[in-house]
Amino acid sequence: MPALPRITAALRSDAVGGSLLIGAAVVALLWANSPLSWAYTSLSSAAFGPAALGLHLSVQAWATDGLLTVFFFVVGNELKQELVHGELRDPRRAALPIVAALGGVVVPAGVFLAVNTAAPGGAPGGWGIPMATDIAFALAVLAVAGRHLPAPLRTFLLTLATVDDVCAVVVIAFAYTTGLDPLALGLAAVGLAVFGWLQRGRGRAVARVRAAVPGWLLFGPLAVVVWALAHASGVHATIAGVAMGLLMRTEARGGEAVSPSHRAEQVLRPLSSGVALPVFALFAAGVSLSGAGGFWTSAVTWGVLAGLLAGKFAGILGASWLTARFTGAHLNPALGWADVAGVGVLGGIGFTVSLLVAELSYPGDARLTAAKGAILLASGAASLLSVVVLGRRGRHHRRLAARAAAQGQGAAGGGL
Repeated sequence: MPALPRITAALRSDAVGGSLLIGAAVVALLWANSPLSWAYTSLSSAAFGPAALGLHLSVQAWATDGLLTVFFFVVGNELKQELVHGELRDPRRAALPIVAALGGVVVPAGVFLAVNTAAPGGAPGGWGIPMATDIAFALAVLAVAGRHLPAPLRTFLLTLATVDDVCAVVVIAFAYTTGLDPLALGLAAVGLAVFGWLQRGRGRAVARVRAAVPGWLLFGPLAVVVWALAHASGVHATIAGVAMGLLMRTEARGGEAVSPSHRAEQVLRPLSSGVALPVFALFAAGVSLSGAGGFWTSAVTWGVLAGLLAGKFAGILGASWLTARFTGAHLNPALGWADVAGVGVLGGIGFTVSLLVAELSYPGDARLTAAKGAILLASGAASLLSVVVLGRRGRHHRRLAARAAAQGQGAAGGGL
């Protein structure tokens, strides 16, 4: 196999993509605290882009608002496939990870608020920081630690992390956005409607457009326009990526070898894992520890730590159990509550969106250092804890599989 196909195939792996994300974060942390920290700061703040369109942005802003949108498109697209063709077609199974996500949003935010309201010098404005689970990071840990875990657990985690990321993006749009432009927002909505119409429409006009223009040339520029309008509206532009991903058509039509959804995933997932997420991590995780003298005495630090490590676990596991106990929703038979507990620990990995919300909560503020440091610490601790918990569950499922295989062989032998 030629080198390029091998690389793109590797980048579709959760473990490889997550390793690049973690590696970029480590490089950023070391670089920001090295004698070359001035170069890191200069590169992050260097600006380019058309000022007339309101897109003269810093490198860090392009990474946060631009490249991260590719990642959110891939996430929304994968969730759409699960909703249409995967396990989430069953509302009773889809309900549990969705409710778990909501619990994992509300409880951590409440914990952060409680800590920062009660403590002297608290800063409750960052209540959105512990809401989101980092999908790429968490899936990478799951891939490494839980090789023998049932496949439905990955779907559970993917759904949960996508829903709470969408919730976080909505919170960003309404709680951390100033100067909303209704005209630009309305035009972005029109662009999304056109995007969906071109994806799913069956009329002659749609067929003619799709036949006359290659897909990449039709949807690529339209996606850029929708993104630019969302950015101009004041809503965080990543929400455009999620929306377009959820609008993708997942069924092949009229001679198509694969659906537009699957074709986009094949093309964009390596770009997301190999470029978008590592570059974002490189410019988001560069926390200078020289300004962290009051780290352990900051209410922001303890709010983030408690929210991500305790609030996420309690919210995810508690909401799931209560929903299964009092409604018709139920777990996949291949899973147990200990598996969900492991996902609850994984939920404490709040890297990508948490860093984004921290930057929006405390721009240019000393508390931003405390928030970022706590996010990195909590994400690292959650990763290590989840490796232990999910590793044990993986061994448990491996023993169950071996026992079932042995019983099957015994039954086959007895029938001879």
